[in-house]
Amino acid sequence: MAGKKRGNGEGSISLHPDGRWWARITLPNGKRKAYYGKTRKEVQQKLTTALGDQQKGLPIIGERQTVSQFLENWLEHVVKGSVRPRTSESYELNVRRLLPHLGKLRLAALTPDAIQAAYAALLQKGLSRRTVEQAHTVLHTAMRYAVRARLLAYNPTDAVMAPRPDRTEMQILDVQQVQRLFESSADDRLHGLWVLLATCGLRLGEASGLRWEDLDFTEGTLMIRRALQRQRQKGLVLAEPKTARSRRTLRLPPNVLDALRQHRARQAEARLAVGPAWEDHGLIFCNVFGRPLDPARVNEAFHRALDRAGLPRRRVHDLRHSCATLQLKNGAPTHEVSAILGHSQASTTHNIYAHATTSGQEEALRRLDAIFAAR
Repeated sequence: MAGKKRGNGEGSISLHPDGRWWARITLPNGKRKAYYGKTRKEVQQKLTTALGDQQKGLPIIGERQTVSQFLENWLEHVVKGSVRPRTSESYELNVRRLLPHLGKLRLAALTPDAIQAAYAALLQKGLSRRTVEQAHTVLHTAMRYAVRARLLAYNPTDAVMAPRPDRTEMQILDVQQVQRLFESSADDRLHGLWVLLATCGLRLGEASGLRWEDLDFTEGTLMIRRALQRQRQKGLVLAEPKTARSRRTLRLPPNVLDALRQHRARQAEARLAVGPAWEDHGLIFCNVFGRPLDPARVNEAFHRALDRAGLPRRRVHDLRHSCATLQLKNGAPTHEVSAILGHSQASTTHNIYAHATTSGQEEALRRLDAIFAAR
């Protein structure tokens, strides 16, 4: 039984001698590719998807494609260009971790058991539960696309138990410790950076990407509109902030403005000392030659500052955690802290810093208990 003919190169649907419905399309290289299904509608859906991909310039891969083929094409034609470079690099890294365990399997034959075994193998190899969870997130996203593209009937990762990372206690500095850091680092070249991070909760990349043009001393405002990040094959580059809400304007408190004024004067002296070797990128925080700060060197400098202050070792990012935790414990509303931190949603702030609101919850419960007791 012959089906209705399509235009040149657009394929046709007919009943195959083995009882299945099938269709073939002609690829740009002249070769033909076949699609099979139990019903005419199933083949029609596969054919429509293939022709749509062909019009978009996406590669057409047969139904026997492997997980490796699918993921590599997904990275190249779906992920790349649609996400930030750092996110794309993260996706590629997680795909490389999965391919030795899943890559040779046919995409259509990928099962939850195979995926679960792959996660177990990664854990046995020594990868952390957090890392394997990230690999699961990437694979789940890829398989979700495969379902939308009608390459799979369901997402096999939905039935998989991803490892849950062990929750570690957040490491912060309390108010007295932050004050000791500020006092002991007053003559430090990066003193202004420590003050800004601990008081305003910027990410290190955001602070490292600040230019003097972003700071208005008269209005007391600071605009965060880019971030310094390391990208593969490019090194340190200035890029868009992490999320849309990461682009924000902060009104700086007096102590931060004073620290930044001192920092500007110190930087001007350093620029004169270096002379022609100075590279003017307009950065507020830079190395001794005006170039962007290397995050590894910043961490080393921070550890030295902590040692001089007699404080326990922390990461630079822990200054952001300290800022958020101390604000919430001091009664600041979650949505306001979320806006300061540049979180995409207030719920993100709540989930990360739920521990900081415990005291407020206890106080609310005590007040309610007092009301009941008085009756």
